Amino acid sequence: MLDAKIRPLIDPPLNAAGRALAGMGFSANGVTILGLLVGLGGAVAIFFHLYGLAFALVLASRILDGLDGAIARATKKTAFGGYLDIVCDFIFYVSVPLAFGFADLENLAYALMLVSAFTVTGISFLAFAVTAAEQGKSTSAHGQKSFFYSTGIAEGTETIAAFLLMCLFPTWFSYIAGTYAVLCVITVFQRSLLAQRTFRD
Repeated sequence: MLDAKIRPLIDPPLNAAGRALAGMGFSANGVTILGLLVGLGGAVAIFFHLYGLAFALVLASRILDGLDGAIARATKKTAFGGYLDIVCDFIFYVSVPLAFGFADLENLAYALMLVSAFTVTGISFLAFAVTAAEQGKSTSAHGQKSFFYSTGIAEGTETIAAFLLMCLFPTWFSYIAGTYAVLCVITVFQRSLLAQRTFRD
């Protein structure tokens, strides 16, 4: 929901940083992997109840996730880079709620609920992207991407905001996770309705 709105604000500094990092020899795929490792470090910090460190690592991970695309735009975008980016994103998205669930087993059911919601949302996202590619459709609303990014109430910005809130208020995890799982399900219905209107036989 918010991704397209914040793009005009974050793309200029990200692109400038991406050009600088590309000039220093950093690769987009290397930064993608680094972002995943930092994000997984955040999940480990959550497991050990180090929520301040987790907040910093989750935030740093997502900054790196923005920089990898900026570096790719400054050098050369590749199909494998787009694939690697989305795979690493979903590994990260799953790791955070699972870390909360295993850090406190009372949260495990809510963690699994959110992971399930992420899975269904991810399937709808990728199915939309595949079908859009088959029909030759494209969009730049979410910046220059390797494939079609369909919109919804629960997107990357909202997901990171939810994760950061969990780190700030870990005792509220069940409420945040439950609410966000519902938003993910709503997003699937939104995306399905959009697909029905967009795709024609």
